Amino acid sequence: MLEIRPLKGRHELDLFRRFPSSLNAELEADLDAGRRRLDWSWLALRDGEPVARVAWWCRDGDEDPLVMDVFDLDTPEAGRALLDAAMRHVVTGTPPPFLRFVPPDWRDHDTTWLDVLQEAGAKPLVERLRLEWRPGTPIAPTTLEFREPAGRDELVGLMTEVVEGSLDAHTRAELAQMTPREQAESQYEQELALYRSPREWWRIGIVDGEPAGFVIPARNAYNAIIAYIGVVPAHRGKGLVGELLAEGTRILAGNDVPRIRASTDVTNVPMARAFARAGYVTIEHQVDLVWEQPV
Repeated sequence: MLEIRPLKGRHELDLFRRFPSSLNAELEADLDAGRRRLDWSWLALRDGEPVARVAWWCRDGDEDPLVMDVFDLDTPEAGRALLDAAMRHVVTGTPPPFLRFVPPDWRDHDTTWLDVLQEAGAKPLVERLRLEWRPGTPIAPTTLEFREPAGRDELVGLMTEVVEGSLDAHTRAELAQMTPREQAESQYEQELALYRSPREWWRIGIVDGEPAGFVIPARNAYNAIIAYIGVVPAHRGKGLVGELLAEGTRILAGNDVPRIRASTDVTNVPMARAFARAGYVTIEHQVDLVWEQPV
């Protein structure tokens, strides 16, 4: 018989870590920061041994989970029973998205977790590359003129232009629900404005005296990151994304970071190629699923 419950305390973290994951090393710090909660971290146990686990994550101080990013199981039955029980206690309304970090050849491994999530109503949204730049990797020279954004309105205006023809799956999904301006404002307020790293790092690339694109180097709770790169439609196809990426990388590297992380959709071939040319290597893939209605 299965015992299904949230963690009783931090003394059970080792039990929770019985399933391997790159996230295991971050669990304790996430609890300290309020990005995770014990009552959002659930186990299914058989004879005291974990046979499935699930957990949710949020930004510092949020009241509700932002994503479900842990789901491991020994059997479909254990996973589904755990998922059903935990969601009733943690989730209100439509569940937040699910994401999972996987090896690049993940389809050659067991994907029972995916089958169970789809049976529970989740739908695949996108597969993304998780990328990393390491110190010592050469940074290409740039010829663009760069300056800091004049303020929120200028950057949001450029973001509104950039979403036109975007290849990013998350952006396209959001544009089905809101206007380009609303999407840009939402991303600015709910993501870019929340980074605690200096906004003086942010750069706009200038061509013939006019903004042609921008790059947002930042630091999240875990790593230095390239948070956003955008090229306005009139300047696409000219290699500007490589120059913007080089400038963002140079800014972060100049702050002695041990690594720089970034991500892009597998299907966003131009962006993926730009990262590869800049010396970023693929460390993992990320699989994103979404629910479109309550379960």
